[in-house]
Formats: sequence, structure tokens, C-alpha cells
Amino acid sequence: MYSSFSTISASARNLHLQVARTIAQGILSGALPQGSKIPNEMTLCDQFGVSRTALREAVKLLSSKGLLRSKPKIGTTVTDKTNWNFIDPQLLEWMDGLENSKVFYQQFLGLRKAIEPEACALAAKNASAEQRIELSDTFQKMEEIAKDFDHDRWAEVDMHFHRLIFLSTGNDFYLPFGNVLATIFMSFILYSSENAGVCIKERRAIYVAIMAGKEEQAREASRFSYH
Repeated sequence: MYSSFSTISASARNLHLQVARTIAQGILSGALPQGSKIPNEMTLCDQFGVSRTALREAVKLLSSKGLLRSKPKIGTTVTDKTNWNFIDPQLLEWMDGLENSKVFYQQFLGLRKAIEPEACALAAKNASAEQRIELSDTFQKMEEIAKDFDHDRWAEVDMHFHRLIFLSTGNDFYLPFGNVLATIFMSFILYSSENAGVCIKERRAIYVAIMAGKEEQAREASRFSYH
């Protein structure tokens, strides 16, 4: 069960982060099932080639994200996934490369479909003058990229465009979703546009509606972009 864990060089920087990432990927992939007990400190320190301090920092980090729970005389166990903080940007980064990452993406896309249209409507209503200027500058870059398409540049600017929308809602509870969306784009979605011509039309409809302050039009343009 634990053979998929890779040994981490003792000379590497941020050892506890590398250990945490490896254990987290074991949990997220199902190699470490929910409710299972992870090996004891001595075993893991030997396996990873790290000190107890580094290992304990890793466990502490994973516990803060809801993946692990430590109890005296019981040890450290993998929690039920109802406790996992799926919108933690670092956790999303660790999903990258997993065989089942596509499942996580599809689930996140479902959440995005539910909240982004309303974010667009709120941005149309509440975006400040400075935010509208930045959104305009960003969209102009998108148009330039669409003419001479570069996938990586498009993904970066498109990510910023959508993140700006969440930051422009005037609702602080939307801010974490803007950050999560950025992580998703740069980690393992990068799905945006093998057909830039179609995508730029969809983005333009959202952009025009927000700039004009038309809430319902912005909401509908966002909903249409998923069809």
C-alpha cells in the first residue's frame, strides 16, 4: 500500500512540504484509504530519509487541511474526506499528476458552474473603476493572444481574467474561490482553448456585460460559456 511513496533526499529544501505532498497524494489517490492508520514515525522517517521534526511538521500541515487526525495511543489516521479542505490552493496543487485528478476537476467544474455566473453578475454591479480598468486591460491582452494563439499565455491571462471577476464581486466570501480558480487553471486544468476563436467570443460577452454594468446579461453570458 505504501510502496508508491518515494524516498525524499535529505538534502532537499522544504523537506516537510515534500513529505506532506507525498502523503497527501497517497490519501487523495486512495492508496491511503479513509480511516486507515499511517505508519509510525520511525517507519516514515526511515522511508523518507527525514528527521522526526520534518515528519511532524508534515503531519501538522496535513492535519490543518483536514486529511489526518492524530490521537494519543491510537496514532495518526486518515480522516473521512468530508473533513478534507478541497478548496485549499496547496491541496489542489498536490492533486496535479494524480490518475484521478480528472475526477476532481470535473467536480470543481460543477461547483464553478454554480457560482461563477453569480460572480459575474455581482462584478457587473460592484466592480470599482480600477477593477474595470484592469479587466479591460486583461481582455485586450486576451484578444491579442487569440490572434496569434499561444496556449500557455492564453491560460495565464484567462486565469487572471476570471480571478478578477471574483475579486470584483464586492463580496469577501468570493475571494477564496478566485484564488482557488487560479490554482486550478495553473495546476491541472489548462483546458481553455484549443479553439481560441470560440473562447474569445464567450469571454467578450462576459466582459461587455460587466463593463456595461448589466447584471443579468453577465450572468447569462457566463452560463452560456459552459454550453
